[in-house]
Amino acid sequence: MLGHRELGVDDYRAILRRRKWVIIIPVILGPLLAYGIALKLPSRYMSQTLVLVEQQTIPDAFVKPMITDDLNARLGTMEEQILSRTRLQPIIEKFGLFGADVGKVPAEELVNRMRAAVTVTPVKTVVTTRQGQLPGFYLRFTADDPRTAQQVCAEITSMFIAENLRVREQSAQGTTSFLDAQLAGAKQKLDEQDARLAEFKRKHLGALPDETQTNLNLLTTLNTQLEAATQALNRAQQDKAYVESLLTQQVAAWQAPQGGTTPRPETDQQRLEAMENELQGLEARYTSDHPDVVKSKSSIEQFKRKMREGAAGQDKPGESAPQAAGPEPPQILQLRSQLHAYEEAVRQYTREQERLKEQVRLYQGRIQLSPMVEQDFKLITRDYQTALEFYNELLKKRNQSEMASNLERRQQGEQFRVMDPANLPEEPSFPNRPLFAGGGLGIGLALGFGLALLLEFLDKSIRTELDVEFYLKVPTLALLPTVVAGNGRGNRFWKRGKKERERPQRSAGA
Repeated sequence: MLGHRELGVDDYRAILRRRKWVIIIPVILGPLLAYGIALKLPSRYMSQTLVLVEQQTIPDAFVKPMITDDLNARLGTMEEQILSRTRLQPIIEKFGLFGADVGKVPAEELVNRMRAAVTVTPVKTVVTTRQGQLPGFYLRFTADDPRTAQQVCAEITSMFIAENLRVREQSAQGTTSFLDAQLAGAKQKLDEQDARLAEFKRKHLGALPDETQTNLNLLTTLNTQLEAATQALNRAQQDKAYVESLLTQQVAAWQAPQGGTTPRPETDQQRLEAMENELQGLEARYTSDHPDVVKSKSSIEQFKRKMREGAAGQDKPGESAPQAAGPEPPQILQLRSQLHAYEEAVRQYTREQERLKEQVRLYQGRIQLSPMVEQDFKLITRDYQTALEFYNELLKKRNQSEMASNLERRQQGEQFRVMDPANLPEEPSFPNRPLFAGGGLGIGLALGFGLALLLEFLDKSIRTELDVEFYLKVPTLALLPTVVAGNGRGNRFWKRGKKERERPQRSAGA
């Protein structure tokens, strides 16, 4: 009688004695019924294969793999692709799967059945693989016939291996093609930047930033040369003026003994040239307001006036022409030769001076433009360097991708290797009859104990001295023994139970 008072170990033993057949019968019938049901169920055979993932044969330090994604995710993607309707439908037709249901059940339902019969389970290992990837996976297929299960399992395994090779090769080739297109665009931009840089250098030749110090050194040298040329020009002009004055004196001294008061036209002309050369020398050294320059200009004007007056007097009618003079002496000829040499030197130094001044102005202009040229040059160089680095990086990646593609084509990269081929199952994987019997045993035990507890809850009998004291709240004076039948054995189910129910009442009445 459960649920009314606390029960001890003796109470539970009594319950087991009273309800033992209620428990034993379900325990015996449960396994028998479950095993019988297992005998009636159709047998299913499962074929299994083990596929391991082999890493590439070339070390990663020499050829880096292009596919570095998680193998678990890639395996899941391949599983979805291979277990699609377009892949499974030909297998169903090839091996005649679900022959009895073909035509009766929709094709989509057959594909779902086959998809449910395929299981892919990763290999669990304590060894840590590269990047934490799984070392392999198990592939299982369940069918009604063991030979069919083996063949279909082998077929699906080959599909996984071929799909892995195709995906890796396609990914590597796609990466190479993409890098080729990017490399062509990067090369075009690099060529544009290269042409721009070459045009800038050609336009600002001599004024580039790396030539600034050279320009400064050249400018210093040119200034020194210009100063030296100016000094040489001044000396040449002074020497020329000195020779001109000597020549004038010598010509005057030579013409005086001959009694000619009027010099020859060619001699006056040469003297005029000497005076003009002397004026040029003075102007090169002094300003136009200098007294020597003003005096020289006045002398030239007076000499020209005298020459015009002398020429006008020779043209008057009735005057006789001067007598022809003789040859000039050697001293005068030597002075004229020296004068000619000095005049040539003056002209040469003047040209050199102008050339040096032009060079100085050129290099001064380059130095003045150097900051702006340097700024523009930095911008162009930065763009060119960026384009060059991007091109070199893409070229390196494209070469690596091409090597990785060759590695995949030669099947030396990461690939699936069948370690255990699909086996031919000898025993059905379903139903597992011992497991069914064990399940029936468990169900029988649960059912037996459940019935026993239910009967105890429903039973209101008072059996023990403790029950009398608990319900009647009076002490027990005596207990009557169990009444035994005439054959010497008590009725376990009715008589003893009845006597036990009546015993406390009589005891209580007494």
